[in-house]
Amino acid sequence: MSSFLLTLEAKKDLEEIHDFIAQDNPTIALSFINSIQDKCQSVASSPEIGRKREELGFELRSFPIKNYIIFYRIKNSNIQIIRIIHTARDIESIFNE
Repeated sequence: MSSFLLTLEAKKDLEEIHDFIAQDNPTIALSFINSIQDKCQSVASSPEIGRKREELGFELRSFPIKNYIIFYRIKNSNIQIIRIIHTARDIESIFNE
């Protein structure tokens, strides 16, 4: 089975997502983080499913989950999760930093 690896930025994204949602409901926050991780595993099993996002970075792909987008690269038989970003954010400027 293929797997996924989170970059430090992606780990930070997950923590921030959790903390933001947990302000209102810690149980839902944990459940949503688990959903994101499940989706990452699903994408790892079929990495070509994501949309190519070459305009944002070399060999970058994306896959949505609710109001977030998982950005990743295929690395051998695994995927590397680069970022997990809310759709309301200025994604281009984040990747241009």
